[in-house]
Amino acid sequence: MRRRIPIRRGSFSFVISIFICANSNPLPKNEGVQEQLMDTFSSSSSSSSKNWKYDVFLSFRGEDTRKNFTDHLYFALKDAGVKVFIDDQLRRGKSLDPPLTRAIEESKIAVIVFSRRYAESSWCLDELVKIMECRRTLGQIVFPVFFDVDPSDVRNQTGIFAEAFLIHEQRLHDDKERLQLWRNTLTEAANLAGDLVRDPHG
Repeated sequence: MRRRIPIRRGSFSFVISIFICANSNPLPKNEGVQEQLMDTFSSSSSSSSKNWKYDVFLSFRGEDTRKNFTDHLYFALKDAGVKVFIDDQLRRGKSLDPPLTRAIEESKIAVIVFSRRYAESSWCLDELVKIMECRRTLGQIVFPVFFDVDPSDVRNQTGIFAEAFLIHEQRLHDDKERLQLWRNTLTEAANLAGDLVRDPHG
């Protein structure tokens, strides 16, 4: 039997509360984020009218959070009756494969877990580009979670995110367009309403 490690439910109550309208034990609220999320819902007509296969798609760097925060988030959402897509394979390919692309397109909500090594993965960055594309074209709702990282580092590609891009620039020095796309997408995603979570073991 899998051992469930207790987590601070308020860390992602902004996601779970969307699906739990009435609960005998209400979740804590993040009021500022809550208001922005409801505005997003009310203005996203294409999202409400589309038939989605999944409620939530989880985007994360497996080496950082698969065995801790993301794993716990997945089970908390699942226990709340949310249909979640989580990629349980270690991806090392050069581009997103069709099944994963479809899973992103078929998810009503994408939760992006930005962690310290997220930007080191070209796979994660390409996945993020696809998610933000679906936000614009399909009305997908996107929530960033900043797990033990400063949102400004994600937004501006500074700190540990700058270090990741130094490596990408050496490897992809002839593909500046792709590098700039990654940068623009990180900035766009980090500007969305989300939540900051600190690693209790960090």
